[in-house]
Amino acid sequence: MKSERIIAYVDGFNLYFGLKEKGWSSYYWLNIFTLCRELLKPPQQLLLVKYFTSRVPGPPDKRKRQSTFLDALVTVSGIKPYYGKYQITPVQCSKCGHSNDFLEEKMTDVQISSEMVSDAHLGKYDTALLMTGDRDLVPAIERVRLDFPNKRVLVAFPPLRTNTDLKVAANAFIHVTEDVLKKSLLPLQIPTIGGYLLTCPPGWR
Repeated sequence: MKSERIIAYVDGFNLYFGLKEKGWSSYYWLNIFTLCRELLKPPQQLLLVKYFTSRVPGPPDKRKRQSTFLDALVTVSGIKPYYGKYQITPVQCSKCGHSNDFLEEKMTDVQISSEMVSDAHLGKYDTALLMTGDRDLVPAIERVRLDFPNKRVLVAFPPLRTNTDLKVAANAFIHVTEDVLKKSLLPLQIPTIGGYLLTCPPGWR
């Protein structure tokens, strides 16, 4: 049976906030490549995982935990990270007039859409595995399916992130279950090439 080539496109923040809202902090320390591979069936072959996120600006302890995780991810073969950025937008209260800074993550949707459509045009995959619950990615799915009827888009919904528009746009959809998450954790300690030991943050165990 001919192998089906898969490239995964993972919306890192959508996955993280789904886990957070579910109360599953013990699954933050994920091997994203293993997670995506566990969602597939023979003869599907996972070629690459493109992981999209942004580095949080603070507070320092949160920034350190994320940096440790991102450093751990790059030790895993088959994962390519893409970084967006945070934009600070002042938001004024309509009642009291007080202004607070609102952090908004930018560029992720555009980057995912661009990579998924570009890879389709270059013939890099037979099926795109898109892990997100963000309906803003519906146009990218529709473009791939319109331009390449022989290619498929499979949406994998993170916990608490099911979306009807994505279900309709995709060829098929699945859910990231706790059983799959349990099989996809990184080792608690990961040695780097430079001899530094990356350790899972205590609150993530």
